[in-house]
Amino acid sequence: MGNPILRRPADPVDATALNTPELRRLIRDMHETVIDADGAGLAAPQVHVSLQVVLLSLGEEPDGQFTVWINPRLTPMTDEHLITYEGCLSVPGLRGAVARPAKVHVHALTPDGEVVDRVLEDFPAVVAQHECDHLDGILYLDRVEPGTLMFLDEYRKFGPWPLKALQGEE
Repeated sequence: MGNPILRRPADPVDATALNTPELRRLIRDMHETVIDADGAGLAAPQVHVSLQVVLLSLGEEPDGQFTVWINPRLTPMTDEHLITYEGCLSVPGLRGAVARPAKVHVHALTPDGEVVDRVLEDFPAVVAQHECDHLDGILYLDRVEPGTLMFLDEYRKFGPWPLKALQGEE
């Protein structure tokens, strides 16, 4: 956090850059980074490349594999929100509750230029929104519910108590 590239909209990937050695190298580097950090996803700006590329695990890929989207566009499909505790590889050691639409439509390209057109619900929708926010210069901290931000060690020790307290579930 603090690097200006994380706070500005990423540039779209030009169609001529699809399926090139440079794009494949970026995706390979992103994959190594997210595996090394044990993350659920990564956006190109997080590795200091201002391009609309995200790599994410939606829970449906075989072990160790990630989905890659180029120039993704997400559209909320419901007013219902899911509140989950999020963390971020760009903001290590913190967790906070974030409310996001529980269902989104995704339109993107694969690195080979194939069209991705699908609907995601629940946790996969949250992961997709978190990673795609990076492409708009938004960090989850910009969306965190007040009073729920905590260090990862305390989250592991005590669980999501601030959110429960805010909801009157102490």
